Amino acid sequence: MGNRIDSHQHFWKFDPVRDSWIDDSMQKIQRDFLPEDLLPLLQQNQFSGCVAVHASQSEEETEFLLDLASKNDFIKGIVGWVDLRASNIEERLNYFSSFKNIKGFRHVVQGEADDFMFREDFRNGISALKMFNYTYDILIFHRQLSAAINLVKHFPDQPFVIDHIAKPDIKSGDIASWKKGIEEIVKYENVSCKISGMVTEAHWNSWKPSDLKPYLDVIFENFTANKLMFGSDWPVLNVASDYSEVVQTLEDYMSQLSTEDQNKIWFENASSFYKL
Repeated sequence: MGNRIDSHQHFWKFDPVRDSWIDDSMQKIQRDFLPEDLLPLLQQNQFSGCVAVHASQSEEETEFLLDLASKNDFIKGIVGWVDLRASNIEERLNYFSSFKNIKGFRHVVQGEADDFMFREDFRNGISALKMFNYTYDILIFHRQLSAAINLVKHFPDQPFVIDHIAKPDIKSGDIASWKKGIEEIVKYENVSCKISGMVTEAHWNSWKPSDLKPYLDVIFENFTANKLMFGSDWPVLNVASDYSEVVQTLEDYMSQLSTEDQNKIWFENASSFYKL
């Protein structure tokens, strides 16, 4: 096994009601995905571990991931869910702080109104994360980048990482407004970015590496190897690709980089960001 870290993947026992976002167009992932399904893929692709990110928004989900991590030591960290808007947020974070596997939290902001990140209750939750040294994963659509920029500027000491390169519209090839947002948010030292979730923003059945290249160029030019980390977004990636193909696509793209820079992206940055 190599020492790579997959900084972004999910587990679930499929529940059609709770997991209603996995609709019939995503039949390939309408089933259970558990650690025993992921381990062989990690091994085949030189990964020694992963960071499990919540797929549904409940504390039960965070407990489910904690349980899996307690039984599988290749799960090196968890990005859980807690209601950041709750008035007892400090108490909840204090409770979770006794579990060393929890490294940070996120909220599915892409499913919220565009002004969600300006909400006072949400920002109160973000301000509480620092007390416990938790990270925050920013999950947004590209149109929400301006709100994310305001958020990261407001909390300069909070470590943030952008999931799925902020979901540009790779299908349409529209790049300009997303690129402008990336060029702006990268100015803030406290922001990293996950190279993840790209194939599912492209045409599922017909994407080619050349469709992703312009978007990869933008994040590599802006974030550089110091602020980027690889995430597979498994098993969601299965609707458009497979684990090895996603890894191979990035390997090919990065073949011109120094070994040192490649190592940062495959494991060092995730390790230091999440304190694995």
